[in-house]
Amino acid sequence: MKKIILSIEGMTCSACSNSLEKYLNKQDGINNATVNLVMNNASIEYDEKILKLADLDRFVKEAGFKSLGQDNLEFEEKENKKQKFKLVITGVLSLLIMFLSMSHSNYSLYLMILTSIVLILGSHILISGIKNLLHRSPNMDTLVTLGVVASYWYSLYGTYMILKGNINYVESLYYDSASMVLFFIQIGKYIENKSIKKTKEALKSLVTITPKSATIIRQGAEWKVTLDEIQKGDIVICKPGEKIAVDGTIIDGTTHIDESFITGESIPVKREVGSKVIAGSINFEGAIKYRAEKIGKESTVSEIVKLVVEATNTKAPIAKIADKVSSFFVPIVSVLAVVSFIVWYFITKDFNTAINRFVSVLVIACPCSLGLATPLAIVIASGLCSKKGILVKSSEALEYAHKVKTVVFDKTGTLTTGTLTISKIYNYCDETEENIIAQVASIEKNSEHPIGKAIVNYAEQYDIELKKVQDFKAISGMGVYAKIDANEYYIGNKDLMNENFVDVNNMSDEIELVEKGNSILYVSKNKKLISLIGVKDVVRNNIKDVIKNLMKKNIEVIMLTGDNKKTAESIAKEIGIENVISNVKPNEKAEKISRIKQNGLTMMCGDGINDSISLVASDIGVSISNGTDVAIDSADVVLINDNLDRINDLINISNKTIKNIKQNLFWAFFYNICMIPIAMGLLSKFGIILNPMLAAIAMTLSSLAVVLNSLRLIKI
Repeated sequence: MKKIILSIEGMTCSACSNSLEKYLNKQDGINNATVNLVMNNASIEYDEKILKLADLDRFVKEAGFKSLGQDNLEFEEKENKKQKFKLVITGVLSLLIMFLSMSHSNYSLYLMILTSIVLILGSHILISGIKNLLHRSPNMDTLVTLGVVASYWYSLYGTYMILKGNINYVESLYYDSASMVLFFIQIGKYIENKSIKKTKEALKSLVTITPKSATIIRQGAEWKVTLDEIQKGDIVICKPGEKIAVDGTIIDGTTHIDESFITGESIPVKREVGSKVIAGSINFEGAIKYRAEKIGKESTVSEIVKLVVEATNTKAPIAKIADKVSSFFVPIVSVLAVVSFIVWYFITKDFNTAINRFVSVLVIACPCSLGLATPLAIVIASGLCSKKGILVKSSEALEYAHKVKTVVFDKTGTLTTGTLTISKIYNYCDETEENIIAQVASIEKNSEHPIGKAIVNYAEQYDIELKKVQDFKAISGMGVYAKIDANEYYIGNKDLMNENFVDVNNMSDEIELVEKGNSILYVSKNKKLISLIGVKDVVRNNIKDVIKNLMKKNIEVIMLTGDNKKTAESIAKEIGIENVISNVKPNEKAEKISRIKQNGLTMMCGDGINDSISLVASDIGVSISNGTDVAIDSADVVLINDNLDRINDLINISNKTIKNIKQNLFWAFFYNICMIPIAMGLLSKFGIILNPMLAAIAMTLSSLAVVLNSLRLIKI
């Protein structure tokens, strides 16, 4: 199976997207298709052995829409200018038609010609309405088409009667209604499109954030090349003030880099040899050389764009309410319009009054606002999340986040940085601590053990000079042996000391280190214990505040780890977590998550690799990342900059987004419930009536209200 995203032109409401989605899913070879109204695209999973891209384009065309090609995130400027030009011309002609209609003179032929031009300019709406009616998937355009065509054809009949000499039909022309309805519908669409495009600005800026060219080293010389010419493994030079061209790893130089566009952190971060760099970030000071590792669609920027687009292509459960309503709303409205026509014609025997009611009902009921209520808010919220370094891979996660009852954290690499460091040194000899570290680091440099590496890193950090080592030997499961200046050293665990008859009688110091979550390195020199070194994982800087903020929301916080009970409880106590589940194997974590889920919606936060099973088992899986690999399949949400406080941001955004959607849905439903009876003429005896032109204006204002309400989310 292959999955692609096609940009679609011609969709105007949720009924449009629903009809296209249904049509695509009926086709042989398509496994699943999801159509996104706001992003104007379709995510299609299909069997490439059966179908080709041309077949998918054909299916879209058969459904009454147009495919703009794969991965096309924005309409061409030419199309935008064309739409604007049509709108201006339609407006001018509609106003002229209205002026001529109000003159009560016989301008029927002029009115017919001008209105015909307006219908041609708005033909895309009429064609869409007719095609969807033929496909038995009537949508908003279908309602408009029925109303406009009814008014236009009745006016043509009136024009014919006028030409035959019956001047009374001058008062029975509805050219102005037909033209003004189309005009206001197009205004509404134009406003919606402009507003929707604003929500895509973050994606567009990401697409264009990388520089057009870069300097690389090939065959010992510097070459200026375009991004397309950079290959994996190339050495790229980035000077102060320039942008990083592709994702890679620094091999020479030290600098500070602004990664705010992707991490949300405004303070430049230090990057040195071995550090990862992200395409599009800005190099502030030192010149660096880095090895290209991820290019083109593999880059972090491309992955972010892909994930954000895919997130908006998944339907949130709350969106299904609007989709379901839209599917039967149009047929019901059509029936009500016909009933209104029949009843009013039977009561008044006046065809003009009856056709007025018919057109008004069709136009006022157009479910534009209903179709925009959910997807527009979801897209804005997804874009807001991406700006904060939160990549939401499914809209379900965005909807459900505010309902979380329990957040489960893995320990190593999540609550902690996953980097061991020296926390405490006990010195039992007359040597300085620096000299002890120099001896231990010199020996451990030959070891691959993580604790040994922590000692070596510490020595390098403080520029401690290392010594020459002889007779190094690794002792499996216990530690190492070596000589320095004829002195014999055993460095490792307590078993290594016991086996080599080294007295260990510092029980209180051992207990203190263990209680504080340390791993202990015993150091002996010539069979005498000279030091205990406590090594522990580093707790993340802001983790205490993260836990406090979650608890303020009445969310239970649990640590789930494979570490021993003492170490786990020590870390938990330090950061404020009371509930600890320790000594859990990776394959047992999913079982624990399943039990926790019985108490309510559960979020699991882990590193996305060792915790992949439990991430999938949870209701919402959150993976942290080092900022260069955001495509972690097991998680629903990815935190780009490893800032766990973004979980609180996600919950807050989810809460406000759902409130916003409910407001949108309420006003959309309330609007239709209130306005349809008025359009049907049920309040006419109280002098409250609605003609087609006013109905079109009211419908446009309704859609605009939903758009403006959704845009309030940007200020979160």
